[in-house]
Amino acid sequence: MRRATVVLVGLAALFALIGDDVRAASAVSAEPALHRFLARPDEPLTQYRALRHLEAHNERFNLVARIDAMTELSPSGEFTYTVLHESGSEYIRKRVMHALLDHEVELSRIGDPSRYAITATNYDVAAGEPVDDGTVKLFAKPRRVDLGLIDGAVFVTSDDADTVRVEGRLVKNPSFWTTRVDIVRRYGRIAGIRVPVRLDTTAHIRVAGESTMCMTYEYEMVNGRSVSDR
Repeated sequence: MRRATVVLVGLAALFALIGDDVRAASAVSAEPALHRFLARPDEPLTQYRALRHLEAHNERFNLVARIDAMTELSPSGEFTYTVLHESGSEYIRKRVMHALLDHEVELSRIGDPSRYAITATNYDVAAGEPVDDGTVKLFAKPRRVDLGLIDGAVFVTSDDADTVRVEGRLVKNPSFWTTRVDIVRRYGRIAGIRVPVRLDTTAHIRVAGESTMCMTYEYEMVNGRSVSDR
């Protein structure tokens, strides 16, 4: 019995060492992507027009809400939106969907969008590990509690460290009614510029409980260039 215990303890220690080695190797293999990511030049999204489709669900009350909105970012940095159509739960539309769009309006009024970019100025960025989908995970810890910052990770391409998606939790809630927001934001390249193309959120709303939302983007213009001109 004692011998078996010694063997088990020895195996546990061996597996722990192997796990440490694997984690260390992953960090090393992610280091080049980290350096490329931090060295990438800024590619500002200075102007766009996009139709957004928002759909949210609340399981507790079996509610659904939808909004179609035309959104625009002007060259001066002002974000505006116009609701074209909305249906379903008024509570979710007001407390979740309108709150999210109004949050973007507030961020644009603060100015300087670089305040929210995942850079060494705003985040402590550390090497993570390669992911099965071919990306590399980098950990991103915000340096301050501020609107628009996310505590989580950024996933980048292994060759040129281009951002593919960001996952995490908002460090500051967009409204009193929202107590926690977890997000997955996906990016693509349109007219040569990296832009968000999809946002999935899980928000915990006072009274209503957990609500999920998906927002997709259909771009008409990016940085003054018509998308049809691509």
